[in-house]
Amino acid sequence: MRWLLLLPVLIATTSPISASIRSWEEAVQDVKGKKYSPKWPSLDSRPLPEWFDRAKIGIFLHWGLYSVPGFGSEWFWSNWKGGDNKTVKFMEANYPPGFSYQEFAPMFKAEFFDPEKWASLFQKAGAKYVILTSKHHEGYTLFPSKRSFSWNAKEVGPKRDLVKDVANAVRNKNMKFGVYHSLYEWFNPIYIEDKKNLFTTRNYVNDKLWPDLKQLVHDYHPSVIWSDGDWEAFDVYWNSTAFLAWLYNDSPVKDTVVVNDRWGIGIPCHHGDFYNCADR
Repeated sequence: MRWLLLLPVLIATTSPISASIRSWEEAVQDVKGKKYSPKWPSLDSRPLPEWFDRAKIGIFLHWGLYSVPGFGSEWFWSNWKGGDNKTVKFMEANYPPGFSYQEFAPMFKAEFFDPEKWASLFQKAGAKYVILTSKHHEGYTLFPSKRSFSWNAKEVGPKRDLVKDVANAVRNKNMKFGVYHSLYEWFNPIYIEDKKNLFTTRNYVNDKLWPDLKQLVHDYHPSVIWSDGDWEAFDVYWNSTAFLAWLYNDSPVKDTVVVNDRWGIGIPCHHGDFYNCADR
């Protein structure tokens, strides 16, 4: 929470309640219709949407192909390819030689998936919002990404738009819905090429990342965008400030969306609508 948000509270300690309410309303009115430039000082001046400050409790869901082997963590593929001893031994003991990570996709059937039951449980737990992984670092998307051909839940695996299913169930229980989205993908050849070029090229960002993020915003109207996987490059490569300026100025969720602080090297704990700074 930024100090900007605390200011009306500090004022309220020395003013009547009615005055503090007017102060807050005036502060909101001052920025209503404001255009934010793609620079951090401007983006940071945006007030936190009030719903998030009141929500308090949310549910975070990690779900993807790594749920099929169900071993270790969501970093299964990276650990396996990186030679992690326990993961390698697990694969040798349970899968045939030459088995590829992509072969997990048809096994990811989600046959017992019941989004309405999930949503009921979350509501009973007191949650006010739910965030689902739309894509982790493996690159497989739980929505029909127009840029992840045959590597998404609609085309291979469940043959369902899992993001849509969860979003609808959550909203039917009067909770907000948000998406987690990894900026980078471990083994995407376009990203690997940009990395080899020391991030002087931006083909992955322009041809994959931005189209996916904009599709998520337009198709699902998320109230939260939880960015991750930012640590390999500076925000200039990810084009983070330009994306956030569009999100705050022109997107269909410009007045309600909140974002976290993972938008490039050096950004966590410094910029974003809320800070989580590190895992756990």
